[in-house]
Amino acid sequence: MLKTRIAVFVSGGGTNLQALIDAEKAGIISSGEIALVVASRADAYALERAKNAGIPAAVASKKELGSQQAVEARLNQLLAEHDIDMIVLAGYLSILSADFTKRWDKRIINVHPSLIPAFCGEGMYGLKVHEAALNYGVKVSGATVHYVNEIADGGEIILQKAVRVCKTDTPQKLQKRIMKQAEWKILPAAAELVAARLAAEKAVQAAEPQLKAKYKLQ
Repeated sequence: MLKTRIAVFVSGGGTNLQALIDAEKAGIISSGEIALVVASRADAYALERAKNAGIPAAVASKKELGSQQAVEARLNQLLAEHDIDMIVLAGYLSILSADFTKRWDKRIINVHPSLIPAFCGEGMYGLKVHEAALNYGVKVSGATVHYVNEIADGGEIILQKAVRVCKTDTPQKLQKRIMKQAEWKILPAAAELVAARLAAEKAVQAAEPQLKAKYKLQ
């Protein structure tokens, strides 16, 4: 079976990356394989997680490269070198340009710690999302996995999972509950859904020349 080769983009500790690594080991992700991890920061602990799992890793830092254009040029180079088919943004805090996302249409997914369209968009990430949810007084929050396009958190929704909010919640408590009950479950599931689609497309493309030759088609 031809597997979808997955790159995971990270910026921090890599807890969602670890959930993906564990899901691949458990067979939850069976149509894809994590073939590359790219961090936006050289000190991201996610790089250590990649090393421990034996996954090739690299850094594409705006601080070092000087511009978003240079970062994306480096990303394109890495993705080509590792023959990547799809990208998972797992706590990746850089905004990708419209040119980049268009080239990877329906091949980039992201996990966001709220029920989109609530508490999302540019500037809404990490604890800021949970602070906003608690300040608004919602009784239910959760997580969303969506395709990535040129609009921050604006792509088509793939999966969502709701998580209850408790009266005693702090942003930190709510963040941990949403990670455990939602993010670490729906991100691997969505990755498998997309990887399965892309693997099927890859299989058709691989078989096409043989079928054309067999039936003498142009």
